[in-house]
Amino acid sequence: MITIGTFNLNNLFSRFNFQGELPAEAGAGSNISYSFAPGSYRVRTYQGALVKGKELKDTQTVASRIKEMNLDILALQEVEDIDTLQQFNREHLGRMYPYQVLIEGNDTRFIDVALLSRLPVGPVTSWRHAVHPDEPSRPVFSRDLLEVEIWDQSRSRKLLRLFNTHLKSKFETASADGQADNDLRRTRQAEVIAQIVKKRMGDGTPFVICGDMNDSPGSPCLAPFVKNGGFRLVNAMANPNETHPPKKYTPPPPSKAWTHRYKETGKDAEYTLYDQIWLSYSLRTKHKESWIHRRNSLGGDGSDHDPAWVVLDL
Repeated sequence: MITIGTFNLNNLFSRFNFQGELPAEAGAGSNISYSFAPGSYRVRTYQGALVKGKELKDTQTVASRIKEMNLDILALQEVEDIDTLQQFNREHLGRMYPYQVLIEGNDTRFIDVALLSRLPVGPVTSWRHAVHPDEPSRPVFSRDLLEVEIWDQSRSRKLLRLFNTHLKSKFETASADGQADNDLRRTRQAEVIAQIVKKRMGDGTPFVICGDMNDSPGSPCLAPFVKNGGFRLVNAMANPNETHPPKKYTPPPPSKAWTHRYKETGKDAEYTLYDQIWLSYSLRTKHKESWIHRRNSLGGDGSDHDPAWVVLDL
C-alpha cells in the first residue's frame, strides 16, 4: 500500500527579523554599527515589507499533523524555498522524508509547491513557464505545476506520475471584475493542465493530479481537466473518511468532503474541498481509502486547510 496526500501549509516561511538593542550607556546621538559576513544572510520582501517566518507554534502544529498522517508521499503548497523545506524536514519532521522537491515558481509572495517523499523520485519537471494560447505574454500558472515521477524502493519500476499545483486564489479581491479575472485565470490554468497531462500520459504511466485548486471539484473553472481533458479522472476525495468528527459548527458542513472553511462577515460559512486528489482512470481499482485529517480549531490547526490523502494498492 502507498499513501499519497496534499497539504497547504499556509505560508511556511523561515525568515528572521534582526533587532538590535541599544546598550544602557548609549545616549542620544550615539552610533552603533552591526555587520554581517557576506553571504551569511538573505532578506526577502513582499510589497516593501520584510517576509516574516511562520510562527513556531504553527510550524510545530503542521509538522505534528504530518507526522500523525505518516504518508509515503506528500504534495505541499505555500512553502518558501528548498532551504526552508529541507530545514522543516530536518528540524521538525526528524528527517522523515529522504526526498525533497521544490522549484521556485512564479508567485510574488514566494509561496511555492513542493513534494516530500519516502519513495525514490525520478525526473522532475516544472511547468512554471507554460503559457495559455490566449495570453502568451505571461506564464499561466500563478505558482507552478510541478511534475514528479515516483519509483518503487528498488528503482526498478515507475509507479506513477504526480502533478502538484496551487491554482489562482478565489478570494484575492472582492470586486466583481477582480473575481471574474481570477476565475478566468483559474480556468486557463485548468485548460493548460489538461493539455500537459494529455501529452505526458502517452507512455501509459498512471498519474495523480493534486493540490490546492482554490475551487470546488464541480466548478466550471476546473471542468477543462476534470471533465474535458481528453482522459478520464476519478475524484478520490468524493466520499472521504475523517480522522475524527469535526466540531459542531453552525451551520454544519453539508458533507465530509471539505478541507477549507471560509466565513465572510455577516454570512454563513462556506465549506469547500479545495484540496483535491484526482486519479487517472487506470488507478480506480487501486484506490482503497480516502482520508481528511480533520482540524480541531475553527480557523484551522497551523493552517486554514485540512490535509487530505488516499491509500493506493500498488
